[in-house]
Amino acid sequence: MAEGKIKYYSKMLETKEISCSELTESFLTAIENANSDLNAYVKVTPETAMETAKAVDEKIARGEKLAPLEGIPMTLKDNISTKEIETTCCSKILGGYKPIYNATVWETLSASNAVLLGKTNMDEFAMGSSSETSCFGGASNPHNIDHVAGGSSGGVASAVGGNIAVYGLGSDTGGSIRQPASFCGIVGLKPTYGAVSRFGLIAYASSFDQIGPITTTVEDVAIVFDAISEYDKMDSTSQGRKGEPTVNSLKNDIKGMRIGIPREYLDGIKDEVRLAVENACEVYRSLGAEIVYFDLPALKYALPVYYILACAEASSNLGRYDGIRYGYRTESYKDVNEMICKTRSEGFGAEVKRRILLGTYVLSAGYYDAYYKKAQNLRGSIVNAFKNAFQNCDVILAPTVPMTAFEKGNAISDPIETYLTDICTVPVNIAGLPGVSVPCGFDGKGLPIGMQLIGNTFCESRILNAAWQFENAVGSEVFKSSKYGVKI
Repeated sequence: MAEGKIKYYSKMLETKEISCSELTESFLTAIENANSDLNAYVKVTPETAMETAKAVDEKIARGEKLAPLEGIPMTLKDNISTKEIETTCCSKILGGYKPIYNATVWETLSASNAVLLGKTNMDEFAMGSSSETSCFGGASNPHNIDHVAGGSSGGVASAVGGNIAVYGLGSDTGGSIRQPASFCGIVGLKPTYGAVSRFGLIAYASSFDQIGPITTTVEDVAIVFDAISEYDKMDSTSQGRKGEPTVNSLKNDIKGMRIGIPREYLDGIKDEVRLAVENACEVYRSLGAEIVYFDLPALKYALPVYYILACAEASSNLGRYDGIRYGYRTESYKDVNEMICKTRSEGFGAEVKRRILLGTYVLSAGYYDAYYKKAQNLRGSIVNAFKNAFQNCDVILAPTVPMTAFEKGNAISDPIETYLTDICTVPVNIAGLPGVSVPCGFDGKGLPIGMQLIGNTFCESRILNAAWQFENAVGSEVFKSSKYGVKI
């Protein structure tokens, strides 16, 4: 069984085997040594980290008990607002922007003395599948730095997979937590829409975006999710976690659980990925679960529905970046109209402009009914298809990504082909469901393969328990630590 790092480090702190200052310094040193290869961090915050570590050490000295995440070094994706700490979404247009408030998730963790090591790399405004649309350059895969870490939360996955953060928070709009977790051989949870507050998350597509944890084990994911999944009055879509903490449900017997596999999820995936998923099915059978294959034809509409709706929402959400209120402003202009036009043309990267233009097009007069309205109707069909599926199975099992991490440069040279990497992940966002990616093997090059477990709304406990059971059954077979980072 893969040991959870959070409880491991917490025990070290409580028994005074190591001080929080020493632990934090070891991670800051590891970042300094590894980040030139991984490019996981775009901003390191040593002063903030050491100040928090000192407070934790003082608390330990007073004999006070630590909260589950207290003193644990972690990171945040660079689209999660941090008061007075630069938050750029890895875009030139937000260069120098320092929010005046914290995102709710960071407010919650900060109140528990979580140690923030820094902000991590991502695709610009979370638009991409490789982190290479970042104005800082892409994050590298800790298993092979010639390959991408995935996206858009690639920096978080690279940092956690590279042992230069214990855990991190990313955001998942169409697979942006699960896909990089799969590429980097770690665990990533996209919670039910509304389970975690989005207040302070810089929006890409508001009806799809969801914050979630990236860690090395299922237990760690459960601990972090439990900490951040509270109702928030600042987010009108917030509902919080339903039921008991998910960490309490781990280790429950899954004998008799019906695990469904839609045949459509297996179309067009690489042979090594298919074999790894089939082997995972055998593991579940050995644990007493029942594997049920079925058809889910609505899935064929998922990718076009996602890109039409997400780009439409992006064109609206990104309209606020005009050079007037904050962020980048072009140097020379004749009037306000030229200033806004030049600011947006110079400040946004190619992929962001591509998606804004697509979104504006599908919302324009004459095309709204043909594209946007039709996509919304199809979204309803996909939601209903999943509801029907969960009447016959408890959990859905699928590949996370049809392939393993591709080489750097592929996403830039062929962005349309890269969109296809989202084909297994976007249905979860369309339907607002929870999904967790778990390592399930390696390809011939030694690159990780991930599978995802999908649950009905607010069934995080069920999918995390099923994921924990798999992780416990296979042990270290599907986990291989990178050569980078802290090895305490």
